[in-house]
Amino acid sequence: MPNRYGDSNLKIFSLNSNPTLAKEIADVIGTDLGKSCVTRFSDGEIQINIEESIRGCDVYIVQSTSGPVNEHIMELLIMIDALKRASAKTINIVMPYYGYARQDRKARAREPITAKLVANLLETAGATRMITLDLHAPQIQGFFDIPIDHLMGVPILGTYFNNKNLDDIVIVSPDHGGVTRARKLADKLKAPIAIIDKRRPRPNVAEVMNIVGNIEGKTAILIDDIIDTAGTITLAANALVENGAREVYACCTHPVLSGPAIERIQNSKIKELVITNSIALPEEKKIDKLVELSVGPLLGEAIIRVHEKQSVSTLFE
Repeated sequence: MPNRYGDSNLKIFSLNSNPTLAKEIADVIGTDLGKSCVTRFSDGEIQINIEESIRGCDVYIVQSTSGPVNEHIMELLIMIDALKRASAKTINIVMPYYGYARQDRKARAREPITAKLVANLLETAGATRMITLDLHAPQIQGFFDIPIDHLMGVPILGTYFNNKNLDDIVIVSPDHGGVTRARKLADKLKAPIAIIDKRRPRPNVAEVMNIVGNIEGKTAILIDDIIDTAGTITLAANALVENGAREVYACCTHPVLSGPAIERIQNSKIKELVITNSIALPEEKKIDKLVELSVGPLLGEAIIRVHEKQSVSTLFE
């Protein structure tokens, strides 16, 4: 089916990580999702069949490498190989959440750099472009030798909080590594920032948390890129309230929310946790404190701009 621009050479395919988001992206573009199926051999090996011609087409595959991360990476690699062998003109990966990104350097001896390994795998399989959202570390872009469009979740989160008209806010980074992200949200909301300084006085001793900046009597908004087990973000929220913050909101782009995360958030001082749908959340994790925003319009617009050879940088605003 030609999309609303009359170009039948643009094809959107979804794998199993986030089909709802893929459908939303296709709707933004004005096209149907491509026909394909993912099945398993009896021993668990993945089999992919593309059920329409994609010869000479610009193909976009929507797949986050969220849990089960290894399954989703293998699905993506096999799909890329299938598209390459079916003579796709370009193979563009739309990866809202880039997994294995937290090992982006050798922090200790004999450690892998998995963020680079995944980049190598995608390129070797045959990917020609990557569109992604809020990489854990921006320098991961340099691990790729193909073009990469790195979109930001801060404008979406910032618009939500702007519309809430909260009084006397302060943007808080839960650690030193997130200061740049906090500064971007603070600029959007015209608010000051604060930083939580974490350290462990000795192994296996609870973290000591100091707060740099004025949070007394203010509405604090914690921002992070990933919330996994929610240990850091809930400790930070509780520390803010104990040190005089009036109330605490939290937000992130990628809600991994594994293990005890939901229970911790439910029992914490966080009034509201604002997330995006870069990762598909099962129904049992959708508690009242969660507010989910969609990145579908952003990713759909990025695909249109890439396909029409227009600037993507305006989407960062």
